[in-house]
Formats: sequence, structure tokens, C-alpha cells
Amino acid sequence: MSTYHRPRRPGATVFFTLALDQRGSRLLLEEIERLRWAVALTLRDRPVRIDAMVVLPDHLHALWTLPDGDSDYATRWRLIKSRFSRGLPKGAMRDSHRRRQERGLWQRRFWEHHIRSDADFQARRAFCWTAPVVLGLAERPEDWPFSSIHRDRASRAA
Repeated sequence: MSTYHRPRRPGATVFFTLALDQRGSRLLLEEIERLRWAVALTLRDRPVRIDAMVVLPDHLHALWTLPDGDSDYATRWRLIKSRFSRGLPKGAMRDSHRRRQERGLWQRRFWEHHIRSDADFQARRAFCWTAPVVLGLAERPEDWPFSSIHRDRASRAA
């Protein structure tokens, strides 16, 4: 069994990628309101600042800044994934899913990268914004409706 060593940096800014177990699925877009609800409910109880986020058909990217004194992003993602999955049909189940009482919708782990500089932050935020274009889902970042670019550009204009 693997042992993961995650940095414990309270107040850190971290970039994440989470993916559905079934690549090629469109479940995140089909159930976007369920995902929004799961994120809102979780972050109401365990706040973070969402610096950027984009939801794609089968995965998402997020750039979060944790509160001072808090380094527990893993629990937040566990809650978001489980709240999103509840009530949906189970995915392809393996024995490991059954043992852990999982629904087989998400890849078990997620990828995280702790931000090290302002240039790193800007690059990861731009990655969120441009991912739909790179994947051929939109011609311009502004054309993708499931991105924080709309919020971020509106706040700059104000």
C-alpha cells in the first residue's frame, strides 16, 4: 500500500486536479448543479478562497488558498467527492471500491501542487482559464461557462 506524504502548510495556496474514474465521461457537466452544491456545502463549513477553478467534462482544476492555521485540503476534497457522488448511479465497481464503500465515480486520489511563487500562481490560474481551449471545448477562455474566469474578469472591471 502506498504512503503519501503531503506537506502541512497552513494557509498554503495549492493547485489541484481531480478526475472521474471513467475518462471521457461528461458527468461533471451533466451534474454541474450537484457539483456546485457539494462545493458550496463543503466550503461553507470549511472555507477556502477559490483563486481559480474550471470544471471540464471528466475532470476539474482548482487553485485554492487555505485559511491561516489550516492545512487540511484532503478532507475538503473527500467531502466534495462524496457529496457529489451520493444519489448518482455507481460506476464500474472493483473490490477495492466495495471495501472502502466508494461509488466508483472518482479516481481515488487527486494531484496537488503547492504554489511557490507569484509566477507559479499566475501560471496555474492561466492554466485553469485556458484548459477548455487547449482541450478543444471552447475557442476562447471566456466561451467556457464552467470557469472562474467570468468572476475574475468581472471583479477586475469593477
